[in-house]
Amino acid sequence: MEKIVNIIESIAHEKGLKIENVKEALKIAMIRTAKKIYGEEYDYDVEIDEKNKKLKLFQKVVVIPDEDDKEELDHEKFITLKEAKEIDPNVEAGDELTYELPLDNLGRTAAATLHRELEYHIQRALERVIFEKYKNKIGKIVFGTVTRVDPNDNTYIEIDEVQAILPKRNRIKGEKFKPGDVVKSVIRKVNIDRVDGMTVELSRTTPKFLEELLKTAVPEIKDELILIQKAARIPGERAKVALTSLDSKIDPVGATVGVKGVRINSVSKELDGENIDCIEYSSVPEIFVSRAMAPAIISSVKMEGDKAVVTVPSDQKSKAIGKSGINIRLASMLTGHQIELKEIKQSSPQPAVSSTKNEEVIKNINALKDLFGD
Repeated sequence: MEKIVNIIESIAHEKGLKIENVKEALKIAMIRTAKKIYGEEYDYDVEIDEKNKKLKLFQKVVVIPDEDDKEELDHEKFITLKEAKEIDPNVEAGDELTYELPLDNLGRTAAATLHRELEYHIQRALERVIFEKYKNKIGKIVFGTVTRVDPNDNTYIEIDEVQAILPKRNRIKGEKFKPGDVVKSVIRKVNIDRVDGMTVELSRTTPKFLEELLKTAVPEIKDELILIQKAARIPGERAKVALTSLDSKIDPVGATVGVKGVRINSVSKELDGENIDCIEYSSVPEIFVSRAMAPAIISSVKMEGDKAVVTVPSDQKSKAIGKSGINIRLASMLTGHQIELKEIKQSSPQPAVSSTKNEEVIKNINALKDLFGD
């Protein structure tokens, strides 16, 4: 046992774990081993003597009155009050005592069991550390190499010390990956359980992926001079982003789009050609809805609770709706309001005045001049 205790620091260093985590794993492993060797029904405790670097195993026993027949009870689980007083004079019936179990004569079976238990609990401790690490990365961009694609088109990607999964539903429509490809995505979810261990789920379809890509492409967003207030996507087709500038000298839309669209085009390329509309955010719902409906020119917006009634000229209706309704859907997703369109019928143009009537008007004007003088 002394040897096992001495390698705690070595295990911690090798696995990148805290010494306390390794100690806790060792204690759990020792208790599980004791239960398998001495019996599941008993309670055990483990102590590590820091000074002597020794591990001690204790079994807990209950103190019973002297008149009780211990032979009829489990000998290993109970101790009479008289026997207990020899250990601790202040003990009373019903108290719980612990006594040390010898470790030298556990045998090879116990040693093998302890080794397996320790290995298992060290692995669990390592998973918890990695779990916390990746849990803090949820919503952040990661890079990884594709290791395989299963028959259901789920893509498995190796990221540092874990193998993550990019489900088919989290992949942009039409994308295909093969082993060896380097894929960029965001961590969507991290789970851990006893059966499957730790799982990391990736996504390329969430609006958060678009936001993180914009941070890498636009220094002003990374430096938080421009804030992304909201984003909405129909992956691989079109997206809308609402931006606010914290510096009056910076145009949030212009800075994000970049000179000749170089910044926004680099993001669009990563998203398989997804068109990205950038608009300036407004806390005034009517203004925000009007801007979100771009490129359509809106006549008016009236808020009715969570619904926005948007009035548009007839020649702007198709732009407001967009192909297959994509523009109005994205505007609704971005603003959080249900949008109802109302079309304004354009008035018919007035007929041109004939030349004959023009001549009559001129004659009448000249007659008036002759009557009253110039």
